[in-house]
Amino acid sequence: MRETKLIIIAFSKDQLTSFFRIVLLMLAGEGVFLLPFLLARIFRPTFLAVFEISNFELGSLYSIYGVIALISYLFGGAIADRFPPRKLMASALLMTAAGGLIMAQFPSFTTLQILYGYWGFSTIFLFWAAMIKATRNWGGLNQQGRAFGYLEGGRGIVAALIGAVGVLIFALLIPDDVISASFSERQTAFRWVILATSAMVALVGLLVLFFLKEEESEEAETDELKADTSWKTILKVMQLPSVRLLILIVLCAYCGYKVTDILSLYAAEIMLFDEVDAAKVGSFQMYLRPLVCISIGFFADRSSSALWLVRGFVLLLLGAILFASGWVTAPHNAFFVFSIIITGIGTYGLRTLYFAAVKEGHIPYAVTGTAVGIISVIGYTPDIFMGPVMGILLDNNPGLLGHQLVFLLLAGFAAVGTFASFRFKKIIDKSQV
Repeated sequence: MRETKLIIIAFSKDQLTSFFRIVLLMLAGEGVFLLPFLLARIFRPTFLAVFEISNFELGSLYSIYGVIALISYLFGGAIADRFPPRKLMASALLMTAAGGLIMAQFPSFTTLQILYGYWGFSTIFLFWAAMIKATRNWGGLNQQGRAFGYLEGGRGIVAALIGAVGVLIFALLIPDDVISASFSERQTAFRWVILATSAMVALVGLLVLFFLKEEESEEAETDELKADTSWKTILKVMQLPSVRLLILIVLCAYCGYKVTDILSLYAAEIMLFDEVDAAKVGSFQMYLRPLVCISIGFFADRSSSALWLVRGFVLLLLGAILFASGWVTAPHNAFFVFSIIITGIGTYGLRTLYFAAVKEGHIPYAVTGTAVGIISVIGYTPDIFMGPVMGILLDNNPGLLGHQLVFLLLAGFAAVGTFASFRFKKIIDKSQV
């Protein structure tokens, strides 16, 4: 009887430790991107106004971020295979939070460019591959879909909560008549949103530094590929067929995620919402994210990540076509919400699975960081080109037409992604015969 009680206590302790690890990964995984991306996504009309920049200029900031990130992905991946994720991730979070103090001063556009380049290094070189490897470690042999579903879903919960807090702070500090608010009133309200976000990111960094633990990998390291930072290893990983297809899959899926940046703007310009209600639309999509990601993660563990990648791209294609059709306009708010849901299920489902599929693609655990770095170098290039392209389409084609062109572009990427994920599934199916 005593032995049984001890087993139950140990089991509960292990479960609690495992739960705490994944919660820290959720907090860190979204926290590091709050300042560079989430604030502009939720508060896009306000963001453009208080920094006095255009859609194209905001897109160019993302491009600078993306160029620095491009280099950081590759070399950061190799670093993640050599050093503990805890130290790398904590350093990244604290460095990113420090940048928020500069952002809160509403600096010149030139300073913003430097700041986004800095964030491209802090959020990627030290953080990205380390987080993916730590999540794969948590998932073990049989729960990769669940691990990345929890990660992405948890990131969605964090984003939704932070977004709600940000909207609340902004709404409390802005006059009841939002339209009549002066420029200085908008800046003051948004400054407090930035400072509060920076404080939360720093706190998460300290929690990760002191409390994130990593277990010994359950995956046998019998493959000839071992962790090192040599170009020879990088070239060997690049030759894996699953890596090449995952590059294309991530590229197309991430284009879908980048397009979600303009949904709050779509709400303001096309659905005729005011700034607070438009910000709520940006926050609303975050609530969809955890439900989709956790559900898709469980389904993928029961069947195949590759199969659900195909389904995700089909849904993303459908959502893009709905918006591109020009049917989603005021006052059809219900149809607008429906289109957001379809697009969101496709987008967040894909984000859940494209790194969960790393193990399914028979990529050795020892070189997970290197593989993630290689995939991300090209897969996340939308950070460079999607922002400016969307900015040009929106600025040069005011109103509904500009938004239609953005979603038509997304439909093209979704079609390519459908083909690539189908090919990936074929490779996986053949390897299991």
